[in-house]
Amino acid sequence: MRELPTLDDIRAAAERIAAHAHRTPVLRARGIDALAGATLYFKCENFQRAGAFKFRGACNAVWALSDADAARGVVTHSSGNHGAALALAARTRGIPAHVVVPEGTVATKVDAIRAYGGSVHVCAPTLAARDAAAEQVRAATGATLVHPFTNPWVMAGQGTATLELHDQAGGLDALIAPVSGGGLISGSAIAAHGLQPALPVFAAEPDGAADAFESLRRGERITDLEARTICDGLRANIGAVNFDALRAHGVRVLTVSDAETVAAMRLIWQRMKIIVEPSSATVLAAVLRYPEPFAGRRVGLILSGGNVDLDRLPWT
Repeated sequence: MRELPTLDDIRAAAERIAAHAHRTPVLRARGIDALAGATLYFKCENFQRAGAFKFRGACNAVWALSDADAARGVVTHSSGNHGAALALAARTRGIPAHVVVPEGTVATKVDAIRAYGGSVHVCAPTLAARDAAAEQVRAATGATLVHPFTNPWVMAGQGTATLELHDQAGGLDALIAPVSGGGLISGSAIAAHGLQPALPVFAAEPDGAADAFESLRRGERITDLEARTICDGLRANIGAVNFDALRAHGVRVLTVSDAETVAAMRLIWQRMKIIVEPSSATVLAAVLRYPEPFAGRRVGLILSGGNVDLDRLPWT
């Protein structure tokens, strides 16, 4: 596959993962619609296997491997969700999974990796350390690296959520998803514009980890910003190929504060009675902070996951 997947690749991914991934529900909340001044369709990837959209991409990457490559296993680095997803996806094929996690990763996410049969390798909390540790494991085991956001099979898998959302909502006027490394927003934009070429696509990003916003503003990829945000799943720098996808698809990044994110997360818990993690809540926080692009429109919001440490809720 080329660096960026196509709509056909995303459709093929949907077929490849159909036997393993959930078709997650799309929920509505009229009270939240009233606050937003828009009609909101929440694609609930918190109900996906492993608790996040990441299973889609990991599953597609695992099942796209040849039998010979699969036998040697897979390796990745992850702050938690992708690692757990890859471990579970590997288990569906009966192959080994190695996951490098940075120090300080949410305990419930590390526990999930181990519960799904993954081998955990801890490294320093920097992207450089994560890359280096993953390469060491790959060299020692012969496992295939499944990068959490630059791998084209991963991006194609992530794009399947938007395919489903489009079908379930009957078309949209705008789409918004969180952005970190960029696997989800890349796949989402490719799928969205394959179906509706003029659809406005937005990305929600924490103020304290706004490298994608800054990269687009400056016209070059920024990798030296230190992430400071409660959104542990959105601390990675935007990948090079993912940055290219954002520019090619005219994605507009909207930044939100941690306080706005926590308020949106709590609102979802209160009004919709579902559990989402802070990274997911950024999309609603962005719609509420920037009402103009969404006013009166049918807006798809991808709630990326629900893996929360219940002993460390942000409002307790």
